[in-house]
Parts: sequence; structure tokens; C-alpha cells
Amino acid sequence: MSSTYQYGANVHANGIRQHYLRYGGQGQPLILVPGITSPAITWGFVAERLGQQFDTYVLDVRGRGLSSTGPELAYDIDTCADDIIAFAEALGLDNYILVGHSMGARFGIRACVRGAKGLARLVLLDPPVSGPGRREYPSKLPWYVDSIRDASLGCDADHMRGYCASWTHEQLQLRAEWLHTCYSDAIVTTFNGFHEDDIHSDLPNIQVPTLLMVAGKGGVILAEDEAEMRELLPSLRISHVANAGHMIPWDDFDGFFEGFEDFLGAPV
Repeated sequence: MSSTYQYGANVHANGIRQHYLRYGGQGQPLILVPGITSPAITWGFVAERLGQQFDTYVLDVRGRGLSSTGPELAYDIDTCADDIIAFAEALGLDNYILVGHSMGARFGIRACVRGAKGLARLVLLDPPVSGPGRREYPSKLPWYVDSIRDASLGCDADHMRGYCASWTHEQLQLRAEWLHTCYSDAIVTTFNGFHEDDIHSDLPNIQVPTLLMVAGKGGVILAEDEAEMRELLPSLRISHVANAGHMIPWDDFDGFFEGFEDFLGAPV
């Protein structure tokens, strides 16, 4: 099957350079926002398949990949949510689906309640449910900081296996190549935000159809979390990928796409 990859490009939106990869080029627009240390290119294998049905845009979140980075920028949840809103507006995207993984899901929630125009559906892929007064996110900050340091010095897939033991060689090679583009201060700000930002208070204000996809082996979202989120957003639809950890498509590629069920309106 031929690739659905179209091109990589940059757009000036919300005062910064936002880099993205485009797949498919036809169909309903879909914006994919990766997690805390995942440049856009690391989600290319997912976007290839999404691009068969959707006009798919994978973002490099500020402080990652080829988007603007550095000590002069802010990396808080509101600023990053506004990046998503501005990105869609700059490219003239309307009636679009927003899919966020982990950090990207939290940013997607905040973008939704901050008035994202043209947003039609929201997909939350195993978002951290930590926050003020809540249990901590399972991953620890040194895991991120240490792996970024090693990648910045130069390391290979075998070295990266010490951080991501279950990944394939190809996945590890790509992470070893691109992880150095993750700006440590941005990652620290995001990680702290997992524990300081209250996304639960946003849930009742979501006005679009929303799907929560839960990783069965991720340890991030428990049954009681699902119940609370559904109480806050009664229309919330929940699916499970039983055999996947937090990095869902890395662990169970087909199960990941099955987890969308019929929510996107087109088979993936």
C-alpha cells in the first residue's frame, strides 16, 4: 500500500513556528497532538493509517521536534492549548477532529473549553488524571530528563531500550534520533502541570462528542477515574484497549484503531 504522507511544513500561529506533518490530504481534517516527549515524526506510523480516511495533521508541540523552542517561551497548558486553536485557524481547518495522546489529550481538553472554533469531535488517548489533591502520575520525571540527556549526548536504539524495554528496534531508533529535540524545561513544565492543572473542572464544559480511550495495562486511568469522568461529562464515551500500555499503538497497533470503534464516522 502506498504511503499517505504528503509533506512536512511550518505555520506561524500563536506567535511561534508550529511544525507539522500532513498525511492523506483528503477527507475530514484530523489534528493529532502527541504526548510529552513524542515529536510528530514518532507518530508517523499511526498517521499513515489515519491518512487513509482523514486529512491528518500531526503537530510538533512547542518545545519538541521542529517547532519553536527555547527558554523565552511559555509551556503551560493554556499556552499550548492556544497553540492548537491558533494552528487550526491559521490553516483554515473546520469541522475537524482533535485526537490527543496523554499530554496532548489534556491540551485538547483545555483547547476545547477555551473556545476552539470548528472542533467537531474530541478523542482523549489515556490522558493523565493527576491534578491538585489527586494521586501522582505513574511515570517519574527523572525518566524523561535522563533519557533526553542521553539522547542529547548521542545514543543508539540499544541504549534507549533501557528506557523503553518493550519497543521494537525501529521504534527505539526513531526515539534515539529525535528525543534530543525535546527541550527539558518544556518537559519539566508539562510534567509539573500534570500535578498542578485541574482538567477535571474542564470536563463539564466540553460541548462536543468525546471519546476516552483507556489503555488496559497503562495504569494511568483506573475504573474509579472512568466513573468520575463520566459523572462530570455524562455524554463521555469510553473504550478500552485491553492489551496495551500507555503508549497504546506501540503496544497493540490494531487494537488501538479498534478502540476508536465507530466514533470517527469512518473506519480506521
